[in-house]
Amino acid sequence: MSSVSSNQTVNVALVQMRHSAAKDENLARALDRIGQAAGAGANVVCLSELFAGQYPCQSEDHRRFDEAEPIPGPTSEALAKAAAEHGVVIVGSLFERRAPGLYHNTAVVFDADGSTAGVYRKMHIPDDPLYYEKFYFTPGDLGFPSFPTRFGRIAVGVCWDQWYPEAARLFALSGAQILFYPTAIGWLPDEKDEFGASQHEAWQTMMRSHAIANGLFVAAVNRTGREGQLEFWGASFVADPNGNLLARAEHAGEETLIVECDLARIDAVRTHWPFLRDRRIDAYEGLTRRFLD
Repeated sequence: MSSVSSNQTVNVALVQMRHSAAKDENLARALDRIGQAAGAGANVVCLSELFAGQYPCQSEDHRRFDEAEPIPGPTSEALAKAAAEHGVVIVGSLFERRAPGLYHNTAVVFDADGSTAGVYRKMHIPDDPLYYEKFYFTPGDLGFPSFPTRFGRIAVGVCWDQWYPEAARLFALSGAQILFYPTAIGWLPDEKDEFGASQHEAWQTMMRSHAIANGLFVAAVNRTGREGQLEFWGASFVADPNGNLLARAEHAGEETLIVECDLARIDAVRTHWPFLRDRRIDAYEGLTRRFLD
C-alpha cells in the first residue's frame, strides 16, 4: 500500500497508560483505548514499549521469558484485528519469541486493513541499573526501515534507539514521515530529586533534535506509573519537523494524545532547512568506526 499524498493531514494518537502484571488486562485496556482513539478521529495509534506486561527487565529473571510470544501470535493478531475493525494503523511493541533461546524487543506496524505493514526489531539494547535488557533481547537484524501505510510512511525505533542520531537519520533516509518511539523510561527513586528534571529534559530534547535535523514528525509514547523500583515519567509527546512540541501528556496519569500532523510541513521545512541536501556523504566514513583513534 503506497503512502499518502504530501498534503494529507494525519491524526496521531499516543496511548500513555499504566501496566499491570496481567497480560489479558493490559491488552483489553489497550484495545479499548485504541477504539476510543479511533472514535475520536485518530488515524495512527501507537502503544508504549512492551505494552502487554509490566516492564520485565528490572532484574535478570529467566521466568520472564515465559511472557514472550511468536509473531504472529495472540497479541499481535488481536492488534491486527483491531486495526482492521477501526480502520487505523496501529504500532505495537512486543516481547518476541523468535526461536528457542532467541528473543527480541520488536515493534510491528499494522496497516488500516489489518495487514502487517512492517516489523522492526530494537537495534540498541541497553544494560543499565533496572534496565537489564541485554539479558533478554538479541539486537535487531532488520536495519532502520520505514513502512508505507494508508496514513503515511512510518518508522519505529524503540526506547534506547531514541538516543542515536544515526538511527533517526537512517529512518528519515528510508522515507519516514512520522518516526515513532514506543518507550519505557522513568526515574530511579534515589536519583529523581537531583537529576530527574535534567534526565527528562535530555530525553525530550534529543528527540526534538531528531525532528529538526531530519525534517519529520517525531512521536514518543511512554508508560506512566510505578512498576517495581521504576517510576515511569509519562510525558508522551509529538514534535513537528521544526522540533516544536505540538502536544505533551502529563508525567503522571493515563492519557491519550490525539495530535494533527500536516505531512505537507515536511517538504516545506526541508526546503527551508536543507540539511539532507547539504550532507557530505563523501566524508562520513568515520561513522562506521567505533572510535577514531
